[in-house]
Order: sequence, then C-alpha cells, then structure tokens
Amino acid sequence: MTTEGEPSDRPALSRCIAVPADRFAAEIWGRRALLSPAEDLSRGFDDLLTADAVDELLADRALRTPFIRMAKEGVVLPPSAYTAPGGFGAEVADQVSTDRVLAEFAAGATIVLQGLHRTWKPLRDFSRQLILDLGHPVQINAYITPAQSRGFDPHYDVHDVFVLQISGEKRWVVHEPVREHPFADEPWSQRAAAVAARAAETPAIETVLRPGDALYLPSGWIHSAVAQGGTTVHITVGMPALTLADVGRDLMETALRSDPLREPLPVGVDVRDPAQLADAIRRAADALVAALAEPADPGRAAEVLGRRLTRMTRPEPVRPLATVDALAALHPDATVRWRHGLRTEVESTAAEVALRLPDRVLHLPPQTAAAIDALRSGRAAEAGALAELDEHDSLVVARRLLREGVLVVDA
Repeated sequence: MTTEGEPSDRPALSRCIAVPADRFAAEIWGRRALLSPAEDLSRGFDDLLTADAVDELLADRALRTPFIRMAKEGVVLPPSAYTAPGGFGAEVADQVSTDRVLAEFAAGATIVLQGLHRTWKPLRDFSRQLILDLGHPVQINAYITPAQSRGFDPHYDVHDVFVLQISGEKRWVVHEPVREHPFADEPWSQRAAAVAARAAETPAIETVLRPGDALYLPSGWIHSAVAQGGTTVHITVGMPALTLADVGRDLMETALRSDPLREPLPVGVDVRDPAQLADAIRRAADALVAALAEPADPGRAAEVLGRRLTRMTRPEPVRPLATVDALAALHPDATVRWRHGLRTEVESTAAEVALRLPDRVLHLPPQTAAAIDALRSGRAAEAGALAELDEHDSLVVARRLLREGVLVVDA
C-alpha cells in the first residue's frame, strides 16, 4: 500500500518543531511535550489560517454542525445558541447564525471550527502532507477565544496534538498525564478528579504562546489555556496515532482462528458457572499463547493497518467539472500526476495489472505496469509519454485513470 511516495525531509512536520524531525521521532513523539518558539521555527503559520479566514468561514461558507461548536468557561453550548435555519431555499436547521455567534463570542464564548482539514484548502493541503510525514491520521480544529476567556477546563486529549498559534496570545498550562496514552474510550471525564488534582500541581510547562509559536502534547498530557489581552486564534492538529494495540488486535484475530480454538465446549456446560469454565480458560489461554508464538505475517498486518488508515483519511479531492473538461481536451503534452493521498494496492501478473482502490478494482493491461509504478512513486508525467507506453496507449491509460479519479491534471 502506498501514497504518492515516501517523505524525505518531512516538510509539514518540520515546520511544527524546533528540533530535527529524526530526533523528534526518536526522542519526543509520544513521550514528552515540546515547546517550539517562533524564532526557532522556519516560518509562521499565517499561510494556513488567519483571523480574516475565520470570518470568511463563519460568514460566507454556510458551515453547519459539527463543523462548528462553541464553549464558555468549560461548558459546551447547545447548537441552538449559535445556529439557525438558513432561510428560504436552504431550510437547514443547524447552519451557522453569524448574529448568534457574534452575541456569544462577545459575551466570552470560544468558537471552535472543526474539521478544517476538510473545509479550508491551505489546511487540507497541510494535513495531507503531515499524514505522509507521520504515517498517522490527522484532524485539524481552530479555537478562537476572546480576551481573558477560557474555553475548556484542564483536560487531556486521547490523541497527540500540535498547537500552532496563529494570532493573539494565549497562556498555556501543561501537566504530565494521569493516564499514559489513553485509548479513545478513556476520556478525561472518566478521571476528572485525578485530572483536577494534577492540574493543581506544579506544571511541566507554563508559557504564553505568541504568533508563530508551536506546542506538541502527547495524548494524555493535561492542558488548559486562557486568552491574553485580545482575541486569539490557534490551530490544534489532532493525531490519533495507530498503536501497538492495533497491531496486536490483528495478531489476536489470527490467533483466535487457530485450529485448537475451534473445539466446542463440552455438552451440558453451564457457561454462567466460573468453576465449569476454569479448564476451558486454561486450555484457551495455552492455545492462544501457542498461536501467538507462531511467526506473524507482516504482509497481513500491513494490509489491515493500511485499510484502517485509508478509512481514517481522505485523498485530495477531485474537481468533477474540470476533470471532464480536461478529458475532452487531453493532449500528449498535458502533465498528469497521481492523486495526492490516494492509497492503492497493485498486483501485476502476466495477464493484467490489478489496481485496488478503497472501493473498487481497476483491471489494466500488463504493459501498463511500469507506467503505474512510476506514477505511484509521485513523479508527474506527460499524458502522452507514460513509462514504456507509446503515445496512443499512454493517452488511453491517462484518460482511464483521470476518469476513475486516480490521476489529476497537474496545474
């Protein structure tokens, strides 16, 4: 399984951290928080989002829940406080009401724009590269907080985050976790008392983030933030990392299908009686240990985890009208490339090349194997000069892959 090639310098990751990417991966990822001041980073973040962009999203993009929510002093507001029907011709009940948002924001509520990796192109492009850099899914929210206001109580997230300060200043207080690497079903509310107690201790980090600063927090690290002096905007990049448990889940599923575990329980067993199950538990445990001791199939694990990553991410969107126009006017000199973020599997035989997409399989002639491999590596090519194909066949293949949403015309 692949995307458009392997990251080299990990450009999206590198702009969020003030240490080399390989050091971050070896020493910091999942282990400890990292504060990266703007002066130690290569560039700021105002190309990703601005206060004007926030107003555009609120006023002009007809956002609906769950792409927006609001909170005040740790309490999430009901959607009715900031949404309303869209009026004649758009009678959708949960569209953003800019009047209501203004009223709540002016009264101290925080605006949360959710799923910006879907709704705002600069962040969509950034998230796609970061997914490639990390090998893990990414989601992006923005938090817009009025002066001297606090959106949420001290809490932890069940995924790693980057906090990227866009505008204004916000005081952050960070504490070490009460639960290392919590799973998605272990939210901070399950440990509210422990979180509150830890938040009363001396913090691991206490700082004011200013425009261009970045903060990395592993999952479970407790944090809260208060705006300083004026409106602040920051991006939170959530990274729900794939874990060893995901690998173990596949190993366990394979082990559970081993022959010894197929044996039925005895006739007349009372499965409600622990004493009657004691022997079965011992034998099942022995069989599982034996099955798990067998060499695992890395190929199967890669397939299972790859499919999960595909379900959790989306490739670069296609433009249907522009694509149809491009197909009609496609000429040999047009530059085409693999669609960013599109994960595929390829099986090449003497009879065909099977291109497995998330929802279907494309069957291509065997002579297209070199062209497919070259395109999947991320190299752009002229539509009439795909690898090891003559101009006619190259154009036929390019048209087919454009129509199927595998290739896009490179602008």
